[in-house]
Amino acid sequence: MPKEKQSLLKQARPYIKGFRLPFLLAVAGSVLAGYITVWGPRQLKRITDIITEGILSQVDLDAVNQIALFLALLYGAGSLINYLQAYTMTTIIQRFSERLRTAIAEKINRLPLRYFDSHSQGDTLSRVTNDVDTGAQALSQSLQTVISSAILLLLTLFSMFMMNVTLSIVSILSVLVGFIFLPLIMGKAQTFFGEQQKNLAAINGYIEESYSGHNVVTSYNATTQAKEEFTRLNKELHGSIWKSQFISGIMMPLMIFTGNFGYVVVIIAGAMLAINGHATIGTIVAFMIFVRTFSQPLSQMAQGLTTLQSAQAAMGRVFEFLAEPEMEDDSHKEQAFSTIKGQVDFQDVFFGYSKDRTIIHDFSAQAQAGQKIAIVGPTGAGKTTIVNLLMKFYEIDRGAIKIDGVNIKDMKRSEVHDAFSMVLQDTWLFEGSIRDNLIYNQKNISDEEVVAAAKAVGVHHFIMTLPQAYDTVLDDRVSLSVGQKQLLTIARALLKDAPLLILDEATSSVDTRTEELIQKAMDRLMQGRTSFVIAHRLSTIKNADLILVMRDGNIIEQGNHEELMARDGFYADLYNSQFVEEAE
Repeated sequence: MPKEKQSLLKQARPYIKGFRLPFLLAVAGSVLAGYITVWGPRQLKRITDIITEGILSQVDLDAVNQIALFLALLYGAGSLINYLQAYTMTTIIQRFSERLRTAIAEKINRLPLRYFDSHSQGDTLSRVTNDVDTGAQALSQSLQTVISSAILLLLTLFSMFMMNVTLSIVSILSVLVGFIFLPLIMGKAQTFFGEQQKNLAAINGYIEESYSGHNVVTSYNATTQAKEEFTRLNKELHGSIWKSQFISGIMMPLMIFTGNFGYVVVIIAGAMLAINGHATIGTIVAFMIFVRTFSQPLSQMAQGLTTLQSAQAAMGRVFEFLAEPEMEDDSHKEQAFSTIKGQVDFQDVFFGYSKDRTIIHDFSAQAQAGQKIAIVGPTGAGKTTIVNLLMKFYEIDRGAIKIDGVNIKDMKRSEVHDAFSMVLQDTWLFEGSIRDNLIYNQKNISDEEVVAAAKAVGVHHFIMTLPQAYDTVLDDRVSLSVGQKQLLTIARALLKDAPLLILDEATSSVDTRTEELIQKAMDRLMQGRTSFVIAHRLSTIKNADLILVMRDGNIIEQGNHEELMARDGFYADLYNSQFVEEAE
């Protein structure tokens, strides 16, 4: 067995536990059904021989009727057994697919942010949906067929040799002529099925990107360019699908030809043996059926193995996803705090997204409980990276980040996340009521608290203008501006009422007047909380207790607004340049 297949079987082992008994029962059913199938030609041989012998005297109709009735009952039982074993195999495969989907859903929650930063959403979604479905469908269509056909093939060979060795050898040689090209065809098909799954992932990723950025594509008049790129990807997908289906489609016509060829050869060889007295007419009739029975499982196996290659290509991508490195298991760590005051210390922090490139260099800073800390600097300075490290989305390379004196490395990720309310530059709302979006995963939140949070950020009036107010479901029928979405996410963060607050460009998408309202509400609601604010508009963080000025991953200046302006350094240049731009 190829190494790749062994690897796939080994990876699939955890998801097929408990299926051994039903699988063995299905195999036993296949054996019984196969035995019934090969028993039929032997009974037809008896009937034919009885009729042939009776032509010259008298046909024993009672014997013929008994055999025919027995044969009918036998075939009926065989059909029922075939149905039961097919039902069992289908159930096993669907349970296997269910376990895979569950494993994928759990895997997503254990993957580090690094994975999602380095893989397109379209590729990930394709593995979770298309690849699982493709694998399950291919297994459903082919696994049972391959197993049943292999068993039937062995039983047929045994019955043939028991009946007549010469005709058996002639039948096998005639049928095997069509299988000379089988390894070449299957090898080609495997390559094309793999390309098909990769091209499907590529086109899904491009569609997802184009759809999410539809407004930008349209505003830049790039629809023609987008269409051309889609056409290119679509042609590549069409080419790989066409090739894989064409190659796999060759199998059936080839097997039909092989069966017909063997049928003719058996008749000729059987007639010669009958003339010489080495075979009866019944034997020839039985072998005419045996040739069909023998060639049919061969063709079904070839077709099934080709389809299994599609499953192998799809499942390979699924197991590759499931094998991705996960975040460290921290379930053994104890709860560090019952209550958090909010002091945060960065001590000689070094970090890089790759080992050969350090982004944060020897970062040290201290935020006292209840302080408002602003982090400013040009694009790419490392501001958002600092927040990601603070939230434990990434592990630092060296140094320590401490909350109330406890290294976050020694804390559970869930405990660190519970300590923070967070508002990102990119808003996220799900399809549900406004109330559900604001309360999101929080318990014991009253309607009064929801309304108070909405009023605090100035979005209550807008919500009350909606048809069902706070019960309005956010779907395609409800149009929200970027600013309104941001206000809702800010209200959500306020409802969490965590001791630490992170605002990453939280006011970047709102107008100046709305920004002033949010700023006043934030100043009032941030009292008693340690807050980290990333802002490009330096006028919004003038009242910060501490401003950290970053450039190229380093803190080059720190202090409050007045102190930094008095130094007339980098911060002063940034502030004055923005003041001039706003004045203009």
